[in-house]
Amino acid sequence: MEQVKTRTKLGELLMGAGMLSEADLREVLIEQSKTRKRLGEILIERNLLTEDEILDTLSVQLSLDRFDLGRSFINSEIARSIPKEVAKKYNIIPFGEKEGKLLVAMSDPLNIFAIDDITFITKKSIKPYIAGYEAIEKAIELHFSKQSTDKALADLKKEYKLELDDKLDQSVIDEIQSAPAVRLTNSIMNQAISSSASDIHIEPFENEVKVRYRVDGALLENMTIPKSLYSAVSTRIKIMAGMNIAEKRIPQDGKIEMEVNGHGYDFRVSSLPTVFGEKIVIRILDGKNFLVNRNMLGFTKQENMLIDSILSTPHGIILLTGPTGSGKSTTLYSLLKELNSVDKNIITVEDPVEYTLHGINQVQVNNKAGLTFASSLRSILRQDPDIIMIGEMRDEETAHIAVRAAITGHLVFSTLHTNDAPSSLTRLVDMGVAPYLVAESIVGIISQRLVRKLCPLCKKGYLPGERDKKVLKDTNVQKLYQATGCPACNNTGYKGRMAIHEVLQLNSKLSSIIEKGANAEELRAIALQDGMVPLFENCKQQVLKGVTTISEMIKTVYTRD
Repeated sequence: MEQVKTRTKLGELLMGAGMLSEADLREVLIEQSKTRKRLGEILIERNLLTEDEILDTLSVQLSLDRFDLGRSFINSEIARSIPKEVAKKYNIIPFGEKEGKLLVAMSDPLNIFAIDDITFITKKSIKPYIAGYEAIEKAIELHFSKQSTDKALADLKKEYKLELDDKLDQSVIDEIQSAPAVRLTNSIMNQAISSSASDIHIEPFENEVKVRYRVDGALLENMTIPKSLYSAVSTRIKIMAGMNIAEKRIPQDGKIEMEVNGHGYDFRVSSLPTVFGEKIVIRILDGKNFLVNRNMLGFTKQENMLIDSILSTPHGIILLTGPTGSGKSTTLYSLLKELNSVDKNIITVEDPVEYTLHGINQVQVNNKAGLTFASSLRSILRQDPDIIMIGEMRDEETAHIAVRAAITGHLVFSTLHTNDAPSSLTRLVDMGVAPYLVAESIVGIISQRLVRKLCPLCKKGYLPGERDKKVLKDTNVQKLYQATGCPACNNTGYKGRMAIHEVLQLNSKLSSIIEKGANAEELRAIALQDGMVPLFENCKQQVLKGVTTISEMIKTVYTRD
């Protein structure tokens, strides 16, 4: 939140505003002297204050305006009016000009050295605004990374003019790992992180190679690479991921661990031979954003009450359902983190282990070595577990072992690919689990989807038509919102995603009709009678609030008339 020379000043301001006690400040300063962390960072880690509380206090105490980088458009040319090194050193970014003054977002507006340096560099008067440390950090990478990528690509074109053969000797490999190829590859990955992308697609075609990023669930084209340079980039990625660079005829998987701006990231790399060469897809796993708490997952008050009740059950199966990419793993990890304590033995079996959780024993499936979900589970049951997490119920054997574990006193978490919560119950019966065992073992099901949120800067209201009212099953709708697009959202009209849930807690009535062989529609009807709020209704509320659009609801939420 601030630089070394103003640590005490920030503390004094917070104390003066009544936000921090003298005793707490003393403890934080002692920790800061040992760890050299930022004062604000320690305050947030200790749950003494949130970043918003710190920024709001500074804004009032210093009579400075706050600037929301996440909801504002920044001209890249203005952002780059100072060198990247200076921006990173002081954690600042220029975002506009007004009446001859340069408007600058700063996490530490008390730093007079930063203001003096920017004034000297730009020859302009500075008007400081307050913004969050990490928000500025992310904005710096976003606005400087495209420049870095273009420069690296130009250097690579200059230095690497020969197309690579299939056979690579050591001199060629050394050349691949030379500065331009390394910088271009790193820039592609850094720019993806700055854009909050979940995946990078590098796709060779007849005359060019496209680089696309998946942002908020949609693929956006970022750049093209000349075909003659692609071998250098793809081979560099395969070297980093520990893959066989000489093998281009079969799919391969690899993993890269890399630190970007002080944060650790895992990159899961997959190559696939296509007509024009190997397509590479890189999944970006960010542990910092992944391990969120339940309050950040979008559950309603009613859903949170149901989940509290479900989690308090000493044994049984809790299922997370939904399609691939619906955020099931994120929710699953957050629930496990919530239950994790010294007095519980929690063991997971996953394929792959996406993130490591402190205090939890995680097992990586290895089918080649015979370590399957089923064989792992049999061994786990001999490890005296309290809670078991199965990455996915894929087959009848795994489902049977999970049920056996649940009815013998264990709490079991797992995921299942179904369209809604009630259909998960019939899916287990279809997998070969007896209806009475399903009724006895399942305690709760959370079905989940992700919908894109409208960009708050450019969303546009409109009068709903008959089709809109029919889709919403509501003739009283007065106003809806649609996506338009602006520079702040890459002209997509959307910025960020949110989760939509459907939470089903089993009761005696549901258990009874499961045992009698009820179908999914009958189960759903009973669940709705008992107060379950369906995915459609939850998503509809977000559409009516202007958070998302009807088109997102149609695309994402499964419904039947």
